[in-house]
Amino acid sequence: MKPLVYIETTIPSFHYEVRQEPEMIARRNWTREWWKSLRHLFLLATSEAVLAELSEGDYPAKEDAMALLKGIRLLDVPDQVADIIEVYLENHLMPQERVGDALHLALASYHKCSFLLTWNCRHIANANKFEHIRILNSRLGLFVPAMVTPMELCQEKTT
Repeated sequence: MKPLVYIETTIPSFHYEVRQEPEMIARRNWTREWWKSLRHLFLLATSEAVLAELSEGDYPAKEDAMALLKGIRLLDVPDQVADIIEVYLENHLMPQERVGDALHLALASYHKCSFLLTWNCRHIANANKFEHIRILNSRLGLFVPAMVTPMELCQEKTT
């Protein structure tokens, strides 16, 4: 069975990134490469929260970013997820003003996603936070997804 990957908001955003700073170009290229060449190796899922975040604001590729997720499984949000988010926030795992980050982690954990795919390296894919996440999820009896960037989830090509 293919591993389940939760697609967080930054993935479709960076797929259509237009900023020209080297870091932005690199993230866009890694995202596009993973999407084009490797996504078929995984079961993809996202949430209504991701679609809502993508629909906010006014940016050039808004419709394209949202369309990228068309047909991808939407994870349900059971009542228990609110309790998980509350524990994350009470334990300062995620900043209070970034409830969306806590929601993404809670959904990926609750639904036992193998990976949470993101470019949010400050609040999610952050090695300095992993132990805190592992401890809290263990206390809650939750699965701990690997929080990775597209670059980390790329496989070495064999010749």
